[in-house]
Formats: sequence, structure tokens, C-alpha cells
Amino acid sequence: MKSDNKVYNLLLPIWLLIFFPSWLWLLLIPPNYLIDRIVLMWSLGDMPEKGLFCRKHNWIICLAGFASDFAGAILLFALNQIMFELNDNVNSFIYKAADGLMFNPFSNVLSLIIVIAAIALSAVCIYILDKSILIKKGLDIDQAKKSAIRLAIITAPYVYLIPSEWFYN
Repeated sequence: MKSDNKVYNLLLPIWLLIFFPSWLWLLLIPPNYLIDRIVLMWSLGDMPEKGLFCRKHNWIICLAGFASDFAGAILLFALNQIMFELNDNVNSFIYKAADGLMFNPFSNVLSLIIVIAAIALSAVCIYILDKSILIKKGLDIDQAKKSAIRLAIITAPYVYLIPSEWFYN
């Protein structure tokens, strides 16, 4: 009996994994928490009781980072879907850009610009959220801005630049 069902390989870009909660998140949370903690401690300078401040508030900074990474991934996903809908054939510039978003952002200038824009969006979200959190947790505005900008620059999701095709070839 012949079946009309077809099975396709499912190859995902790294940034798309953020939409699928899995055991991999358990591996990602501790390093993210640790990096956020190190950057926050460093950014607080010689503040008295900075260790206590970090122990008490770093978890919410880490959650804000994940939410910000999610914002960048949503941008990538939305633009990728739009570009695949707009393409007219496999040889078009838009199709190649969408393919670059999925597998190698360095293969196409537009793909690279879009990925950098998604990283920048995540960094801006990190800055805004972290600044707000740090002010609410008792830091003065200047210290909150300084810490938030360092967190945004250092913890932005640069992994979006890693070509997924490295893992599939």
C-alpha cells in the first residue's frame, strides 16, 4: 500500500529554539544567570552590599534578558516569514535573504543586517527593562543606566550570528 505522506527534515536556526521550551533551556539558564551576575557585579563598582544586591535581584535581570532575547527572535521569525511570502522564486534576492536568516546570516548582506537589527532590538530591550528594574530595586538613575548599558552590550544575544548550517553539514 502506497502512502501519500511525505516526511521532511526539520532544520532549525539556533534563534528559533527559543520558541520551543525543552531540556536545553535547563542548560542555558545557569550560564545566562552567571554571566548576568558577573556583569551586574562588575557594573556596580564599589557599591557597598553589591553582593547582597546581586543575590537578591539578579534573577529578575536574567528573566528580563530572556524576554529581550525573545523579542529579537520574534523579529527574526516575523521578517523571515514575510520574506518567504514575498519571494517569487528560489533565485530571488529576498528568498536568499530569508534562507540566510535560517542557515547562515553571513551568506547575504540583508540577512546579516536583519540579524544585527534583531540583536540591537534585544540589547535595547535589555537596557530598558534592566534600567527600570534597577531603579525600582533602589539604584540611583545614573548607576542604573551605567549597569543597564553594560548588561545590554555584553549580554545581547550574539548567538543569533552563529550559522545553523555549521550544525547540519
